Amino acid sequence: MKYVGMHTQVRRNNMMSIVLLLLFPLIILGTIWVFLALVNYFGTYYYDAHGNMVNVFNADIVNGYFLSAVPWVAGGVIIWFLIAYFSNTSMIRQATGAQPLARRDNPRVYNIVENLCMTCGMDMPQINIIDDPQLNAFASGIDRGSYTVTVTTGLLRLLNDDELTGVLAHELTHIRNRDTRLLIVSIIFVGIISAIMSMVVNMMYHAMWFGSNSRNEEKGGGLSILAIMLIGALCSGVAYFFTLLTRFAISRKREYMADAGGAELCGNPLALASALRKISGNPGLGHIGRDDIAQMYIIHPKNMAQGVMSFANSLFSTHPSTESRIKILEQF
Repeated sequence: MKYVGMHTQVRRNNMMSIVLLLLFPLIILGTIWVFLALVNYFGTYYYDAHGNMVNVFNADIVNGYFLSAVPWVAGGVIIWFLIAYFSNTSMIRQATGAQPLARRDNPRVYNIVENLCMTCGMDMPQINIIDDPQLNAFASGIDRGSYTVTVTTGLLRLLNDDELTGVLAHELTHIRNRDTRLLIVSIIFVGIISAIMSMVVNMMYHAMWFGSNSRNEEKGGGLSILAIMLIGALCSGVAYFFTLLTRFAISRKREYMADAGGAELCGNPLALASALRKISGNPGLGHIGRDDIAQMYIIHPKNMAQGVMSFANSLFSTHPSTESRIKILEQF
């Protein structure tokens, strides 16, 4: 397998980051317009001469409401994005329970990372460690001040020096290729859509259970509210689906490139292949149930499912199969 130049991959990822920054807001705004259009269509009607109900769509009214909503939506998304973008490092550390690791804490890990950084001429990232028996490593951060490589104690105990070097080289390649920045951008926008969906579903729940005690003459209004909630849930679901497809499209090749770059950096593709084989036996973090963090792992735990679940996960996975990654590394 021929390794694509790092500068080419960095340029692609930077361009993809810009595309994502433009595409995700467009998906959100498009969803809002469709929601307003559906509410207008199903909420505006008259009865013809035969007594049949005829729905009416008024584009001017929809566009008017849409233009008045855009500044509020854009402002909320921008504020949310900036907070998440600049606080992502502390959020990940708190969610995983990771602790900074200095040279005196574990000279073995620190020296391996330092030597790899000297080999490729990159700045030394922060090294974090998680006290967990499962096998895991991931890179995170958006700039030189926040780039971090995190490993678990279980990983350090099981892997030998060559295998650990391959894993750390893989994670450093993610940083060099700007994969971590790209991934964080996609995670933030998917999180925004997910939060909107949750809010709509909660509103539907309250409308169904607490609105059922209303008087009979108020049932028409209650049903209208429920219909609007259903339309909102449908639009949010469609938007969430498209944001997931966009994120998945950029994720799988990213892992292959990091494998290739890590193999080149450590100079031992078979060691990285051996490490992936060991990690596949017990990947992930036992106390973390968040998929947005799990997609940063060197192996996504869901990829290890069997049977029908394995097929489903392969369609919507951010990682290629571990078997295919190992097979390619063994061909170097």
